[in-house]
Amino acid sequence: MAASDSPDPLKLLPDAIHQAVKPGAALLRLETTQSRQGLLDGAWWPRSRDVRIELPALITALTAHLGPITRVGLDASAWRDVPTRLVIDGQVVHLDADPVGDDTVLVTRGHNDHFALLVVPPDTTADAAREAMARAVRADNITQATQILIATTAEA
Repeated sequence: MAASDSPDPLKLLPDAIHQAVKPGAALLRLETTQSRQGLLDGAWWPRSRDVRIELPALITALTAHLGPITRVGLDASAWRDVPTRLVIDGQVVHLDADPVGDDTVLVTRGHNDHFALLVVPPDTTADAAREAMARAVRADNITQATQILIATTAEA
């Protein structure tokens, strides 16, 4: 990664925020272009593997930026007690336990508009999480989520 590709340190959250954020708060980063040509549309760093605690904040944040979310696809083996649906902010969100891998969450808006988010494991260091999230949201990203996590974990 070239020095010019590094995020501006003044725009990063301080490390202390990552220790202060409790389960149920959404740490989310979305791609800011309309092109959606990269493999991933954003990144999410949940603080635990409890989907009932973590998912509502993510859905609330995504709804504010994307509109109503109707479905979420995730790997049930990576999360505790995955229900088939949750009511979040008065809306029913269906959960599909598909073998998508625990490194992505597939979010559906409307009937057929999908967004793929990198899922940074909860126990990831702040530096590695920031790097993984920054790589995931690059408009020209062609790297699979698993490879981003491997590369950023190895560098941390």
